Amino acid sequence: MNKIRKGDKVVVLAGKDKGRTGEVIQVMPKDDKAVVRGVNMVKRHQRQTQSQEAGIINKEAPIHLSNIAIADTDGKATRVGFRIDGDKKVRVAKRSGDVI
Repeated sequence: MNKIRKGDKVVVLAGKDKGRTGEVIQVMPKDDKAVVRGVNMVKRHQRQTQSQEAGIINKEAPIHLSNIAIADTDGKATRVGFRIDGDKKVRVAKRSGDVI
């Protein structure tokens, strides 16, 4: 079970976007990276296709999982632990003890 999943609200801990928050769009567990909406924006040159115009576009680049943390209910970063509830394994915020 992964600590960070698609759809989680996360806080950036390090890098040029330190302190910013966003939603996880995609997780790449083999590379230990995630793509977060509105964070780590890069400019890319786009060749014209039948559906898209040519030009320079902004898009999100992957960020390493060690540089992001799940946002707790108050918006601050928290670590993730696991707990067994009945017959299910659930993720728990270490800071508040809430089930994520």
